[in-house]
Amino acid sequence: MTLEEMKRIREERGYSLAVLSEYSGVPLGTLQKIFSGETLAPRQATVKAIERVLLGEEQIFQGKSYRYGERGNVSPALVQETARQYVVRADASETLSQDGLQENAVADPGFIHKGKYTLKDYYALPEDKRVELIDGTFYDMSSPSTIHQHLAGLAYHQIISWLHEKKGSCIPFISPMDVQLDMDDKTMVEPDVMIVCDPSKIKRRCIYGAPDFLMEIVSPWSKKRDYVIKQAKYALAGVREYWIIDPDRNILIQYDFEGEGIPTILPLEGEAGLNIYGGECKINLSEMAEWIDRFSEE
Repeated sequence: MTLEEMKRIREERGYSLAVLSEYSGVPLGTLQKIFSGETLAPRQATVKAIERVLLGEEQIFQGKSYRYGERGNVSPALVQETARQYVVRADASETLSQDGLQENAVADPGFIHKGKYTLKDYYALPEDKRVELIDGTFYDMSSPSTIHQHLAGLAYHQIISWLHEKKGSCIPFISPMDVQLDMDDKTMVEPDVMIVCDPSKIKRRCIYGAPDFLMEIVSPWSKKRDYVIKQAKYALAGVREYWIIDPDRNILIQYDFEGEGIPTILPLEGEAGLNIYGGECKINLSEMAEWIDRFSEE
């Protein structure tokens, strides 16, 4: 795509350079140099990141409908591509592999070792070393932020209160709790909040098998893992519903794997109900947004 074509499409869509920077992951200063003509030969990866936004489906990238707007369904492929752009910077030397399940040190600073590690290696780690094992690869789990912990606690409290009131048989858990997701020796994850309805999966040492509901609170170092790697893993393992809360974007991405698996993207406003309970068990998203604002000010 030529510079003139990029300028024309950007003008047609009404994207400021700041908005284009946000959606593409390309630094604002880099975009200013490209569109002013100062940079005559930008990197191919940078151009492709810009093209993905300018040629992409507008409902994904339009600020009102994606970040702050109304409930709307979009294709899983486009959501994964959007999430990928938020995490893999335009100048990264490597990107996702074709199946979207591998990660690299450039794109994810939480990446430790890629290989054929097993639960034997996992249990041999020092007690103070928190990692997740996914398909034989270790990923570091840095200490969670205050807002990360508080949002997980809010969600867990609302879920367990509702279950107690309804005398439900399912049991909620909050991190840290090991989940031997595939019931093999290659994967052990630690979701932030979960609900398990099959009591046979609850072992003393871990949850053995796929929980019914999982929630991840996105941290800066876990974005691609939560958006892409875990989303695919959870869907394949038989998780019924998966929520991603992204405090930086103030959004909820809600996957109903029992339905069509098409995600719903919501701003953190009002309430959202868990699909596994027909929407009756609700999480207060506005309260989450208030705490995000409060912690960001302190």
